[in-house]
Amino acid sequence: MRSITSTLSAAFLMATALTATAADFRDANAPIQHVLLVSIDGFHAEDLSRFVAMHPQSTLATLTGHGTTYAEARVPVPSDSFPGILSLVTGGTPKSTGVMYDDSFDPALSPAGSDCKTTGADVVLDEAADVNDNDRNTTLDEKKLPRNPAKGCAPFYPHEYLRVNTIFEVVKAAGGRTAWADKHPAYDLLNGPSGKGIDDLFVPEINADGTTDSVAKTESYDDTHVAAIVNAIAGHDHAGSGSFPAPTLMGLNFQAVSVAQKLPGVGYTDAAGTPSAGLEDAIEHTDASLAKLVTALDSAKILGKTLVVITAKHGQSPVDPAARKIVDKKLLAKIIKDAAPGGVTHITEDTAAYIWLKDHKDTDSVVKALTDHSADVGSPKLYVGEAMLAFFNDATKDGRMPDIMIQPVEGVIYSKATATKIAEHGGSLDHDRHVALLVAGPGMTANTVAAPVATTSVAATIITALGLNPDDLQAVKAEGTKPLPVK
Repeated sequence: MRSITSTLSAAFLMATALTATAADFRDANAPIQHVLLVSIDGFHAEDLSRFVAMHPQSTLATLTGHGTTYAEARVPVPSDSFPGILSLVTGGTPKSTGVMYDDSFDPALSPAGSDCKTTGADVVLDEAADVNDNDRNTTLDEKKLPRNPAKGCAPFYPHEYLRVNTIFEVVKAAGGRTAWADKHPAYDLLNGPSGKGIDDLFVPEINADGTTDSVAKTESYDDTHVAAIVNAIAGHDHAGSGSFPAPTLMGLNFQAVSVAQKLPGVGYTDAAGTPSAGLEDAIEHTDASLAKLVTALDSAKILGKTLVVITAKHGQSPVDPAARKIVDKKLLAKIIKDAAPGGVTHITEDTAAYIWLKDHKDTDSVVKALTDHSADVGSPKLYVGEAMLAFFNDATKDGRMPDIMIQPVEGVIYSKATATKIAEHGGSLDHDRHVALLVAGPGMTANTVAAPVATTSVAATIITALGLNPDDLQAVKAEGTKPLPVK
């Protein structure tokens, strides 16, 4: 069997450069006919550079030798899974997608089970929306979804929550096939507003059977994603049935690195980001999984026509285990609620906190209370008013947006007082946002771009590489997102 290095060299170096046009997309001889998009959740830029340097024969090192590494890539704020993945597949931030977090608020919706007698609903789009979150093959539970008063109090599905279209929808409109594997049924979100963007969506529940309590269990879980996409590449559905063209656009999410970063006794060993044995194993396992995907592309004779994009939905912090500090989210909530007599509609907390107020006039009172208790809640920087507009729409005009962002110093995690996790994400600091980004493909050689880039540019890059118009992505057009630079 050929090594991954020789496989990639043979396939990529014989192919032409990335010069596809819209007409080429329908031409079997076009240089880029397929895109494989990979999110290694939690994978920092520093993790990629360290691993490549220490493992020069690895798949990641080989792909680096046939692609461009973006050394200063950052995800949007909040650095949560949903904004992170949507940046990659829409080209937009919450300003255009309307999606703040997997746990947020919408004043126009009604709570599940309310018969739409009230409006203003928590929108929780993770395992909490499952029929049974301890069943890997579970589905979304309509009874747990918010309701839409504007449509007869119908269940409001995750894909309906997205305000803009996705790369999956654009590719499907051009006649391509699409496939994706991710961690919750709520990733129905990626289907886009049409609800039909992904031909083969595989979303086994990651929280079933205590998967995230163990690096080994999570690696096994990731293997199911790999098997699904390998089957898709071979011309089947994720279960290995049927006969279909290899997807034009396909991809998957890896969770082992993220889980290893969070588990006590694993994670990083020092402020320099040296991985523990468990975290190193997770990265090595992910690298071996990438080798399986490359081999599958080669076996299907499409490797030389495939662009491979490797990045992350989010980073993770703190890297330095000594910096970790749990701040009880109940304390945070009490301070906020005591200061807001008009009421607090929603609070979302991780390595930052986002506050929705019933009365926007309570903002100053909440800010004063948080300032008075600064040392107790992680000495945070508080974002309100114009400062919020760098990341979000005006909360007084778009009720999905929070009134206040609380960004504590690095290391603080807002969680229950007994939490054991050693890292998390969701904030605006660098270790939450600074992620790996590698684009490899036909005709490309090793290159590093040191200029800052946003992961929103990935969507525009993918659509451009396939010879389609990136302005067909509504968020790209609205936010003026450009493809990634080549130098």
